[in-house]
Amino acid sequence: MRWLVGWSSIAAGVVGPGSAGGTGYDGETVHPIGSQLLWGDPDPLWAVGDWRPDEVRVVKADAQNRIAVLGTCGASDEELRLGLFAARGGALRHLTAWPGSYTAVVQVGRRITVCGDLAGARPVFHTPWAGGTAYATAALPLADLIEANLDFGHLAALLAAPDVPAALHDSTPYEGVRRIPPGHALVLRAGAREVAGYEPVASLAVAAPPADPDSAVDAVRDALVEAVRTRLAAPRHVPGIDLDPGPVPGMGPAERRAARGMPVPGIGADLSGGPASGTLALLAAGLPGRPGTLLGHGTGAGERLLAVTFNDLAVGGREAELERAGTLAANPRLHHVVVTGGEELLPYADLDGPLTDEPGPSLVSAARHRVRLAAGSADHFTGYGARQVLDAHPARLADLLMDRKRRHLVRPVAALAKADGSVLVPARVYSAARRLARTPYGAGLETLADRLLRRRFEDPGGAVGASLAALTWARPGPAARWLTGEALAEVSVLLQGAANRSGVGPGQRPGDYRARAALARHAADLRVLEQAAEVRSQRLHAPFLDNQVVRACRALPEALRVQPGARAEILRTVLEGAGVTGLPPGWGAPSHASSAAASRTGLRVAADSLISLFTTPLLADAGLIEARVVRKALRGAAAGEPLPLDGLADLVSLELWLRRLLARRGTCWSGTPARARAVPGGIAPRRGALTSGG
Repeated sequence: MRWLVGWSSIAAGVVGPGSAGGTGYDGETVHPIGSQLLWGDPDPLWAVGDWRPDEVRVVKADAQNRIAVLGTCGASDEELRLGLFAARGGALRHLTAWPGSYTAVVQVGRRITVCGDLAGARPVFHTPWAGGTAYATAALPLADLIEANLDFGHLAALLAAPDVPAALHDSTPYEGVRRIPPGHALVLRAGAREVAGYEPVASLAVAAPPADPDSAVDAVRDALVEAVRTRLAAPRHVPGIDLDPGPVPGMGPAERRAARGMPVPGIGADLSGGPASGTLALLAAGLPGRPGTLLGHGTGAGERLLAVTFNDLAVGGREAELERAGTLAANPRLHHVVVTGGEELLPYADLDGPLTDEPGPSLVSAARHRVRLAAGSADHFTGYGARQVLDAHPARLADLLMDRKRRHLVRPVAALAKADGSVLVPARVYSAARRLARTPYGAGLETLADRLLRRRFEDPGGAVGASLAALTWARPGPAARWLTGEALAEVSVLLQGAANRSGVGPGQRPGDYRARAALARHAADLRVLEQAAEVRSQRLHAPFLDNQVVRACRALPEALRVQPGARAEILRTVLEGAGVTGLPPGWGAPSHASSAAASRTGLRVAADSLISLFTTPLLADAGLIEARVVRKALRGAAAGEPLPLDGLADLVSLELWLRRLLARRGTCWSGTPARARAVPGGIAPRRGALTSGG
C-alpha cells in the first residue's frame, strides 16, 4: 500500500515529532517506517511505500512555498509551479484540474492544503496530533499514530446505510480519524483544521442551464483521450521491475513473470464485452506512441497492448462476451490473453489476503481479481467507475420532474414496463418520482430512520422494484436486515440527529445527490480492491475516476443519461470521434448476470467454510449481529433463497477485515517499544482496541 502522511504543528517555533530527529511529547521520536522524506520540520511530509520515481514530484518556489504531487499527473513542472503561485492566493480548483489521478499537497508559508479528488478514490484523512493535525491518504496509519479504538458506530452505519452520507458523515472505522468528503480539500493553518469545498454543485432551487448533448459527449471524449495519453506518456522503464525474472525451464519471459505473480512490463487493459474497459483498451491501442509491451520482452508482441479477458469456466454463459472480445482483439495493436478460472477462483473460494486500509465488499472476490490482474501489464487500464459517472441513477427521474421535463421520462419508463410486462409500471414509476421530487431531504432521513427501527427492509423485486426502491433520498443497505436491534437503533438515532439539524440538506437535487453518493461508495470499494488484489510492481489505472473525466461526465444532460443504453452509445460515439469504428454486434450489452451467477455459485460452494467463519464471529462480539441469524441466512442463500447476496458480501468482508486487523503485530511508525507492542487480538463488546500492525 502506498500513502503519504504529514502534519501541521501548532506554532512555527515548535519542532514536532518529525522526520529530522524532532522529539515529540514524552521524548518520543516518530516517523513512518519505509518512507522517503519530501520536506522536513516543522511541518514534515513523507511518501510511504513503493512509489515509482515518476510518481513523486516536488516543485519549490522557496523553502516555505512548495507543491508535492503524488500519482499520475499530466502537468509539467512549469504548470505545477504556476499552480503553486495561484494557490498562494487561496485558489484550489485549478490544483485538481490536471489530467491523471493524483494527490496534491501545497505549502504556502504555514498554510498546508491537501486536495482530495471528486470521486473519492484518493481520499484524505486527518486527526488531532501533538497539538496540531496529522493528515494522510490512508486511515490506518493515523489510527496507529494515535492508538485509536475501533468505531463501531461507523461499522454499524457501513452495514445499515452504506449509501447515505448522513449516516457515515466524516467518520472512519477508527475513532478520532476523520475523512474529508469528495470534492473537498483539507486546509491547515498552524495546526488548525478547515475542510473547504472546491467544486460547485447544482443548486436545489435553480436548474443548471441545459447542456448541448453533442458538445458534452465531445468533452467526455477529450477528457478520456487525455487521461489515457497521460498514462501512456509515463516512463515505461520502471526501476525495480526486471524485464526477465530469471530462467525457468520451458518458459518464456512472460510465463516466468506470471508464475511469480509479476506483471508484464508495458501497458495493458481489461478487454471484455463491457463497453468501458473495451473503450479504454481501444483508445490506448489507437493513440500514437508506445502503448504496449517493450519490443522483445513480455509477450513478444512488440508495441502491442496486452488485453486480458477473464473466462469463468465455473459459471458459463459468457460465450457471446468472449466472442466480442476476440473480435476486438483482432486489432493488430492488441495482443489478447484469456485467463480461465474454475471453482477455485469463484467469490468466497479464497478468503486469504492482506489487510486493507478499510473494509469493503470486494474482499470476498479479491483472489479472483488478483489472478486476472497478474496476467496483465505493469500499467493496467480498467473500466471501473464508468457505470457510476455515465449512467443515470433512478432518482434522476425526480430531477427531470423538478425541471418540468416530463417527456424525457417516456423512453426509460417504457423500457421498464417492457421488462416487467405490466401496464401499471408507468403510473408507479411516475408516482414514486413525483413523491421524491416533493420530499424534503430531512423527511427522507427520518423515513429511513423509522424503517431501520421498524425493521422494514423488503423492496419490490425485479428491475422495476429496484428502480422504485432507489427513488428515495436514503434507503437501508442490503445487510441491514441482519443487524441487531441495538445496532439499527444507533444508526437510526444518528440519522434523526442529522435530519433535525438546522439547515439540513445537501443543497442538490435528489438524483444528483444520490449519484454522487453511489460514485463515492464505488470508488471507496475500488480502493479496497486495489489494495486486496495488489500485484507487486503493477499499477491499476481507472481513468473514469479522474477529476477531468468525472467533471466532463457530470456535464452530460440528464435527458441523455436516462435513455436506455445511454452509456454504450456515449462510449461508441467517443470511440468514433477518436477514429475507432467497426465494433462487433452486441458491443455494450449488460454483463450483470454473469457476476451475480458467479457470486451465487461461489457462496453455494463455500457455504460450509462461511458458516464456520460465523461460528464465533467478531461482529457478534461487537454487538452488530447475532451469529445464528447470519448462519441461517448463509444456509438459505446457498440453498437458493432470494436473499440479497451483496448484503452477505458486506457481512463476510467486514468479518474478514476485523480478523485481519486484530491479527496484526507491529506498527506503521517508528518510536518507543510501547508503540511496537503486540496487542491481544480480542474485541470487547461495542468497544475494541486497535491492534498495532505492520
